[in-house]
Amino acid sequence: MQNRLIVPSGMSRRHFLGHLATTAMALPASQFFSALQAREAAGSQQKRCIVLWMGGGPSHMDTWDLKPESEKNGGEFRPIETSAPGVQICEHLPTIATQMKHLSVIRSLNSKEGNHDRGTYMMHTGYAPNPTIVHPSFGSACSYELGHKAGEDFPLPHAIAINSPGEGAGFLGMAHSPFFVSSPTADIANMKLPSGVDDLRMGRRLQMLGLVEDGFGRQKRGQAAADHKSVYLKTVKMMNSQYTQAFKLDDEPAAVRDAYGRNNFGQGCLMARRLVETGVTYVEVSLGGWDNHADIFATLQRGNLPQLDKAMGTLVGDLADRGLLENTLVVWMGEFGRTPRINQNGGRDHWPRSWSIVMGGAGIKGGQAVGATDKDGVDIQDRELGVMDVIATMAKAMDIDLNTQYTTPNGRPYKIVDGAKPISELI
Repeated sequence: MQNRLIVPSGMSRRHFLGHLATTAMALPASQFFSALQAREAAGSQQKRCIVLWMGGGPSHMDTWDLKPESEKNGGEFRPIETSAPGVQICEHLPTIATQMKHLSVIRSLNSKEGNHDRGTYMMHTGYAPNPTIVHPSFGSACSYELGHKAGEDFPLPHAIAINSPGEGAGFLGMAHSPFFVSSPTADIANMKLPSGVDDLRMGRRLQMLGLVEDGFGRQKRGQAAADHKSVYLKTVKMMNSQYTQAFKLDDEPAAVRDAYGRNNFGQGCLMARRLVETGVTYVEVSLGGWDNHADIFATLQRGNLPQLDKAMGTLVGDLADRGLLENTLVVWMGEFGRTPRINQNGGRDHWPRSWSIVMGGAGIKGGQAVGATDKDGVDIQDRELGVMDVIATMAKAMDIDLNTQYTTPNGRPYKIVDGAKPISELI
C-alpha cells in the first residue's frame, strides 16, 4: 500500500497563471509532429484519460438506454443497431453507433446524488461532499500519480479541462488542479507578454520574483509557497515549449475539424486527442445544456445530440486509427441521469437511481452493455453498480494501484478507491 502525507496548497493553478505571461517559441507544426512521432516510437505506454463531461444531467433514456415499448416513458426517439451486436442506442447517434465495438454502456448505475453540485462532486471524486475534507478529483489523482511518468522535462499540465473548469485537486494541491482552457477555438489567456513588456524586461521581472520567492520559502511558510514557485516555473517552461502547439487547432486539416464539429465541444474533443497524443495524462471536455426539464426531445435533437455524435464518434475512431485507444481511457458521464417519467412540460427531471454512463479504451472490453433496467427504465433489474465501482474501474484501466492511500492534512486516511472493485465485465 502506498501512503503519502499531503499538505494543502490553499490556491488554484488559475490564480498563478493569471499573473504570468511570456513568449511562446513553438516549433513549426511539421517539426512538432515529428517530435511526437519520435516520442511514440520510443515506446511510451503511458495511460491517458479523456472524460467527456455532460453538465446538467444527461438523459440516458434518450441516448443509451431507450425504452421504445414503454408507453408512458419511452419518448420520441427510436433505437438503432450498432457495431456491437445486441447493443442499441439512440437513432440520433449514428456516428457513435459505428464505434460501439470499442465502447461499453453501464446501464445500472445508482449514484444516489440528485443535486447538481453534489452529483458533480461525487462523479469526479467517488465521494459525497464532506465538510471536513475536499477530495481530489480523479483527474487530479491521475496527474499526481501518473504525471511524473512523462518525465520531469514534460512542460504541459497533466490535468486539463476544456470548456469548463472541472473539479479541483483538493488536498493534493494546486500543482494538480486542472489547467482551464475556456475555449478551444480562442487563444489561451496569459500566453503572451503584457503590452509594453519585452523579453528582457520579462526576464528581469521573473528574476526578481525568484529572489522574493526564495526568501519567502526560507521562512518555512508552508507548502503553498513551494507550490507557488513550482507552478510559475512549470508555466514558464510550458509557454516556451514546442508542446504548446498541441493547443493550436489550425494545424489540423479542415476536413478533420469538420468531422469533429465546428463547435466548442467538437473542437475540444479534437484538442483532447492532440493533448493525449502529446503526453498529457488527463483531459476533460465539457458539453453543457443537459438540464432538460422542458421540451427535451426537440432540444436534444436540434442541439446536443448532433454535437455529441460527431465529436465523440470521431474522437473514438480517431484514437483507434492512430493506435492511441489501447492506452487511452474514454469516459462519457454527467452528474446524474434523468427521470424515466416525462413531466408535464415535456421534459425529464433529475434521476440518480438508475442511469447510464459509457466507457472504452485502455483495456476496457468494448461492445457490450453491463446491467439492465426494467421495461419502463425505473428500477435496476441486473447488476446494480455504484460510483466507487466506476472509479475503481477507471483506476484499474489507468494502472493506478487500487490500494493507494494518502494521509490528509488533518491526519485522516484517504483512499482513491474505497470499498469497491473494478467492474469485472469491463476489465
